[in-house]
Amino acid sequence: MSGSKLFRSVLAIVVAVVVSTAGLLAPAPAQAQTAGVGPSGLPLPRFVSLKAGRVNARIGPGLNFPVDWLYLKPGLPMEIIQEYDNWRRVRDADGAEAWINQSLLSGKRTGIAAPWHRGKETLLSLRTEPDEEASTVASVEPGAMGRILQCDGQWCEMEFGSVRGWMEQTRVWGAYPGERVKD
Repeated sequence: MSGSKLFRSVLAIVVAVVVSTAGLLAPAPAQAQTAGVGPSGLPLPRFVSLKAGRVNARIGPGLNFPVDWLYLKPGLPMEIIQEYDNWRRVRDADGAEAWINQSLLSGKRTGIAAPWHRGKETLLSLRTEPDEEASTVASVEPGAMGRILQCDGQWCEMEFGSVRGWMEQTRVWGAYPGERVKD
């Protein structure tokens, strides 16, 4: 057999093996879900917050996966982007992703004031009413974390410490644009 015929025969066998095993390599449609409704029956993606003050962020969905970093701020908002069994793949306001056990997450809604403006000399107005012309109750630094009391799709009523007021929803990381939220 000549070199080129041998090459074509080997290539044909490789192609046949790849084609016949392609179905075996496809991801299983099991529990992992990335958009729409997750196995929990809740929408994906969605916002939650951390229950505890020490939360391990793992590189995979299970205790056998190494801890990549540790979150130390209870109430920190997280976006669930995937579910697998009792594990949730989350994204924080900085865009970092990790797996956290669902028992360490809460449905309580919190938000971060325009984290994309951190380090700038910009202050955000917290207003008495959901209106751009309403008077300012407080000026909030970008990156400040507060509790979301409600959102009407345009504005969110938030509480930063003991101060309560309204902030434009597009300036809150923790509520989707147009989303309605009730505490």
